[in-house]
Amino acid sequence: MEPGEHPLALRLEHLILGAPRQYTPFQAARTAGVSMDLASRFWRAMGFADIGQAKALTEADVLALRRLAGLVEAGLLSESMAIQVARSTGQTTARLADWQTDSFLEGLTEPPEPGMTRAEVAYPLVELLLPELEEFLIYVWRRQVAAATSRVVQSDDEEAVDRRLAVGFADLVGFTRLTRRLEEEELGELVEAFETTAADQVAAYGGRLIKTLGDEVLFVADDPGTAAEIGIRLIETMTGDETMPALRVGMAFGTVTTRMGDVFGTTVNLASRLTSIAPRDAVLVDGDFAEALGEAGDAPLSEADVDESTAEKYRFALQPMWRRPVRGLGVVEPWLLSRRG
Repeated sequence: MEPGEHPLALRLEHLILGAPRQYTPFQAARTAGVSMDLASRFWRAMGFADIGQAKALTEADVLALRRLAGLVEAGLLSESMAIQVARSTGQTTARLADWQTDSFLEGLTEPPEPGMTRAEVAYPLVELLLPELEEFLIYVWRRQVAAATSRVVQSDDEEAVDRRLAVGFADLVGFTRLTRRLEEEELGELVEAFETTAADQVAAYGGRLIKTLGDEVLFVADDPGTAAEIGIRLIETMTGDETMPALRVGMAFGTVTTRMGDVFGTTVNLASRLTSIAPRDAVLVDGDFAEALGEAGDAPLSEADVDESTAEKYRFALQPMWRRPVRGLGVVEPWLLSRRG
């Protein structure tokens, strides 16, 4: 045990990792048959701090190194791709671990009896929860891999990385002012409610939540019709909740680069800019998005084309807004999207 380390923290680590500390980083790399340089790059990609040559690694660390190096040696992954796998896995699971620890240990470890400390309650709680959460994590991961694989194999080869997607941002209005006015706990509850509501709506109507940024969420959908439904549902849901501030949504349709679960490119930037200029409780879309809705028969590009006999076939209405310069993107003509009727 290193000086200053809490004995219970070590017991919890042993419980979670399933093995005692027995290797220094050099010993772990040598046992795994991996160079120290490559092992360090893997560990840093996974988000682990440099520990010098302290004896802090377990048999599981050796096995993980062997697996990653084995994938490279077998030609299944390039070295750079293996490092990307380590980084994406580390970043995703780090956030998940933080959230679960905050939620479970903070909320469920109130001492049941006088004299017991929260730390003493934590060990049996982790012992009970760990195997259940592990099985659930694997189940959800497999489901997500199945869905992602299906999307890839159904797309054209040239769309594997650069694809045409509808990209949307939803942003809480006046969030900065709220941070000065609300207590930390109230602010945390508001952010959690917003993220939960947004995630539920995006998933329910066929989109994919890319990330949450506290007062903003980024989502994508395979087609503008799906994204339009999500954007409007978000506005409808939030305006029905008196505890929530106003919301604005911006969406664009076009080529998007996907990497490590994130999305990049001009389409993403345009959606972000449209969000920043959208009116309160309203949805703005770009011209390509509006045109695609028109081609799919989801909305008319001109209300002059609508009469009593055709009105019912459209789900959405589009209203052209003023043309304006958008920093870095030239002049754009936003369209105000609303639900028909």
